[in-house]
Amino acid sequence: MNEVSHQRVKTNGIWLHIAEQGTGPLVLLLHGFPEIWYSWRHQITFLANHGYHVVAPDLRGYGDSDSPLSPTSYTVMHLVGDIIGLLDHFGEQQAFIVGHDWGAVIGWHLALFRPERVKGLINLSVPYFSRNPNAKFAESLIRTYGDGFYISQFQEPGRAERAFARYDYLTVIKKFLLITQTDNLIAPPGMEIIDYLRTLSRLPPWITEEELQVYADKFQESGFTGALNYYRVMDLNWELTAPWQGSKITVPVKFMVGKKDLGFEVSGVRQYVEGNIFRSLVPNLEIVILDGHHFLQQEKHQEVSEEILSFLSKFPAE
Repeated sequence: MNEVSHQRVKTNGIWLHIAEQGTGPLVLLLHGFPEIWYSWRHQITFLANHGYHVVAPDLRGYGDSDSPLSPTSYTVMHLVGDIIGLLDHFGEQQAFIVGHDWGAVIGWHLALFRPERVKGLINLSVPYFSRNPNAKFAESLIRTYGDGFYISQFQEPGRAERAFARYDYLTVIKKFLLITQTDNLIAPPGMEIIDYLRTLSRLPPWITEEELQVYADKFQESGFTGALNYYRVMDLNWELTAPWQGSKITVPVKFMVGKKDLGFEVSGVRQYVEGNIFRSLVPNLEIVILDGHHFLQQEKHQEVSEEILSFLSKFPAE
């Protein structure tokens, strides 16, 4: 088995850095915030060893991929376009897509816009929600949760960047990746979310200081603006996706979530995931709830890897 290799690929007018290993059916692993390809390090080798061609990009704005300057260059149209370009680069009509957090949002929209390019979809942490025709997404969240909500604070260009800059990059990464709280991520009045997040004095067993430093080093090079721009176009995404109002996700899907994920138990997310509306929007759906927090593919990497493989194994080899 070859080691993980790295290259930059031209797609949709930008260069994306990808990590790649293995041969066989193509599996794309899409990370979330604030991460890079490295979040899938366990799954890359595991799936490659089981006969898959595994590709994990740094999404636009992250790591060694390009970061367009304009926030409006980070809509779901751009993000899905990036992934279509990767499929075309590898000459593949279809691929398996695995997404976590913002990567899951991309996965849902890829399946929504171009279902013929998705062989199967595995998403972690973020379920598919039907577009509310009467309320823009970020606007409604701000109205519901107020200025202390992390998405509220990420809207204004520069605000979160200035707050993050009070800490070194490793501390910022630790504050996010090691979150253990299970309620919604809302700071008290007058406080920035980065100040509200705790810094753990002891690392959990699933990650090391050296692994966390990999993230810190990359964000020190790239900054956080590209990553934060995803949040700044949420309402533009709402406008752009109007043509798909009421559409369903028709591809086969496995959805995984940690029962200790942010807001899972308190925001009605569990009831939604286990209820009829989610299944009506995603008819070909399998749901797995694991005993973990938000960054499942690292915290519960063996379970997640095996759940991914069990889903992929259902599809006959071509």
